[in-house]
Amino acid sequence: MDKTIVSNKKQLPTKAERHKLFGSVEPGPKTKPIEKEGMADLQNTRKDFLFDIDAVGITNVKHPIQIESDMKPTKQTTIATFEFTSSINKDSKGTNMSRFTEQLNHYHNSDFIINIQSLKIFVKELADRVKQSDATIKVTYPWFFERRGPSSDLAGMNHADASIKVAYDINNGFDIDVSLTGTITTLCPCSKEISEYSAHNQRGNVSMTVKLNDDFDEDQVDWKVALLEAAESNASARIHPVLKRPDEKMVTEQAYENPRFVEDIVRLVSADLYELPFVDKFSVSCQNEESIHLHDAVASITYDKREED
Repeated sequence: MDKTIVSNKKQLPTKAERHKLFGSVEPGPKTKPIEKEGMADLQNTRKDFLFDIDAVGITNVKHPIQIESDMKPTKQTTIATFEFTSSINKDSKGTNMSRFTEQLNHYHNSDFIINIQSLKIFVKELADRVKQSDATIKVTYPWFFERRGPSSDLAGMNHADASIKVAYDINNGFDIDVSLTGTITTLCPCSKEISEYSAHNQRGNVSMTVKLNDDFDEDQVDWKVALLEAAESNASARIHPVLKRPDEKMVTEQAYENPRFVEDIVRLVSADLYELPFVDKFSVSCQNEESIHLHDAVASITYDKREED
């Protein structure tokens, strides 16, 4: 017996017809120049535009980078967020923002390794490229480092948020700030003092920004490691990605033996940063995610060693 097959498959219009259905129209007449030389350059307009601009540029630029570290892994690729700016005088309408990313791509194709020296070269060239007397670059990225359990010696990866800001001015030279935010464990001294047993603890985020002076030599010191050590060595305990039971016992007992308020953390970290000879100025903040409250605890210190002179 013959069977009749009925198909329910849709018969769609062509793609061009579908685009037209949803609003696409045919291109209109083109009357403006298509060659760069014939195009108007509004940003290069010269008039009195009322005010100088402190900084103009682009931010939130995501890009892969290569970095080096004194801690394993010593070479790594990560994802950075860039900000590029320069000032402009009131007689300039604006800046050519494509030049920022154009230079970044050029450096990336030349095996660009992010460090202070390479960023100094980059930012000086950037000022020339945008035809200004100054330029600033800021790059922020996650830095990964190996951490081993204190008893088992089993390794895993921790990370901290690192940042380098290099400002160049044709008259004043370079100004360099580096920042690091690391995570620590803190145990509440008050809880330990008043409780018959145990004490509540929390994760704390320590953020440090330091202004480097001319004594800093990145061939001798990894600033990331120095700042991380300032935060972690003053905590109740360090954070570990891998902990077996003997590790956990050691870490929790260490935390109990070293109770810290947020006030204690920022003062102790500040003392370590004060002793670093290559640091001119520093700011430290600690934010603890309280385990028995819905709120966080915060404290901060800013200190300029140059004001002592």
